Amino acid sequence: MTLGQAFSVAVRGLDGQIVEIEADITSGLPGVHLVGLPDAALQESRDRVRAAITNCGNTWPMARLTLALSPATLPKMGSVYDLALALAVLSAHKKQRWPRLENTVLLGELALDGRVRPVKGVLPAVVAAKRKGWRTVVVPVGNLAEACLVDGIDVWGVRTLAQLQSWIAGRGHLEDRICAAPSSEESTADLADVVGQTQARYAVEVAAAGAHHLMLTGPPGVGKTMLAQRLPGLLPPLSESEALEVTAIHSVAGLLSGSTPLITRPPLVSPHHTSSVAAMVGGGSGLARPGAVSCAHRGVLFLDECAEIGVSVLEALRTPLEEGEIRLARRDGVARYPARFQLVLAANPCPCAPADPRDCTCPSSIKRRYLGKLSGPLIDRVDLHIEMHRERAGAIIAQEGESTAAVRERVAAAREAAAARWKPHGIRTNAEVSGALMRKHFRLPPTVMAPLHSALDRNVVSIRGFDRTMRVAWTLADLAGRTSPVREDMATALSFRPNGGTR
Repeated sequence: MTLGQAFSVAVRGLDGQIVEIEADITSGLPGVHLVGLPDAALQESRDRVRAAITNCGNTWPMARLTLALSPATLPKMGSVYDLALALAVLSAHKKQRWPRLENTVLLGELALDGRVRPVKGVLPAVVAAKRKGWRTVVVPVGNLAEACLVDGIDVWGVRTLAQLQSWIAGRGHLEDRICAAPSSEESTADLADVVGQTQARYAVEVAAAGAHHLMLTGPPGVGKTMLAQRLPGLLPPLSESEALEVTAIHSVAGLLSGSTPLITRPPLVSPHHTSSVAAMVGGGSGLARPGAVSCAHRGVLFLDECAEIGVSVLEALRTPLEEGEIRLARRDGVARYPARFQLVLAANPCPCAPADPRDCTCPSSIKRRYLGKLSGPLIDRVDLHIEMHRERAGAIIAQEGESTAAVRERVAAAREAAAARWKPHGIRTNAEVSGALMRKHFRLPPTVMAPLHSALDRNVVSIRGFDRTMRVAWTLADLAGRTSPVREDMATALSFRPNGGTR
């Protein structure tokens, strides 16, 4: 009996676990038996690995071959284990134990001719290997730039199985670590392109300064989509830890660029209004993959024509909006993905949405049903509600508004003030502050709270809306350079609630 051993990583959500792969060759009828809860893609790796090994000048063992992936109770998915399976078979067949193989984690998919193809989820896999104390990891050359984002571990890129064999034996060389350029291209969309809409532009600035959710309603062509697309340009760049977190999510989703993998700017994700629940929050067979809410983590999730989106899809947003995380239970376990994003909703006032509201032919019941898809609990989680109207000719020929760069400076100053205030409590933005913290440790004078108390007594706002209004008031104070909100800030924050805080 001969035994070979290699190591790889299983990624579950954004967490990785080391997988030990053993190859056992015994006498018996030739055949390959793969054990350890493999999925269909992993079952097919038997044929890929056999073809790759023989096409690289090696011989395949004509005996009973058992391939075991441990932990045996952990479901294994995908083609990321191909390289480790191949090296375990070669080690067993050649009856050799290479020191490099025993200290290296292998990731990659094999082509039939021995080429090594890129795989998804390399970044979280390398992070997991480093966390478990491994010193070396080998990845496909197509994933090398992504893997090199992790410091403190030796990263090598491989092109073919034959090249990896030579390196394992101490004779050849692999591709060394490279410095990947971050994908930090500035958006060409400028806020100055939006004509007029002073109130809506200010709401977008407030949303950017406090990380608040925003809803824009109005007839077609007034600039709802333009404003939403310019919101990410107002946000500050991602910190190093945030950039790695966002990049890891996009790695698992298979959305990274090979040349510029590091995401340093807040992403903008705009799913189509026909998207399913699985596309929005994540899903799929086996272990769930990240959806739009996770891909928009630390960025903006823009739902255009939100009144056309299915009710079940919209209601699925409630939990990530409150908790900043999505938990997806599937057959193979529970996947957890971060989902702390800014939600921007855009909708027409009615299905026909004419240029002139006086030309609307929709009955009142149809209008109510159209926006009625947005339930009260969901609407209550949106901090800023803006109704946009068509601009007159004077606004179009007037001087253009402020640029993105100018507004971004004010947003950055407001965010710095908020971060300094909430730092002792582990919070960075006003939108993350709990109501209990504001009421206990940052209690405002009764004269400042009077408009909000009056609205609560008249049942105009809920308790959740009460807390969210206070958060917006703090953001307004930060933008104005004040240390705490005044009565005007509270009244302005209340005007952003549905119906303007009146009934």
